Amino acid sequence: MATAYQNLSSYDPASVPDASDMRVAIVCAEWNANVTEKLLEGACDALEKNGVKSENILVARVPGTFELTFGAQQMAETYEPDAVIVLGCVVRGDTPHFDYVCQGVTIGITKLNTMFGIPFIFGVLTTDTMQQSLDRAGGVHGNKGVEAAITAIKMHDFVCKLK
Repeated sequence: MATAYQNLSSYDPASVPDASDMRVAIVCAEWNANVTEKLLEGACDALEKNGVKSENILVARVPGTFELTFGAQQMAETYEPDAVIVLGCVVRGDTPHFDYVCQGVTIGITKLNTMFGIPFIFGVLTTDTMQQSLDRAGGVHGNKGVEAAITAIKMHDFVCKLK
């Protein structure tokens, strides 16, 4: 497991490009809000610490993780941000629902990455237990929201360098 070897909140600030002109959309699932709100807080804090103005962070919520794809598409079309971050949490249960939701949102976000000229960042926790999710939402393994924010900044810089 990758997080056993690296904290999700760890990054070298010197390696993060200037983000002062970025507009970032974040779509956050309401399901498992005790986890997703911590992911959202981590993402917003990391974006602001790295230069994104608070008024350039556009946040919307959708009911669940499966709805993140549609929400991300709508945010991209409506606000034309430089990057879109999706934040969700799916915890394995006793039915195959976990597999369908995880596969659907993974394929959906991958498709959005090929349709738009901006990065869509996958900040979805897919864990076996709620404790594993909490550990990755500001717990012992850091915060996946921070990782998603830094990835958004770096991918926007990647796109800019190609132009």
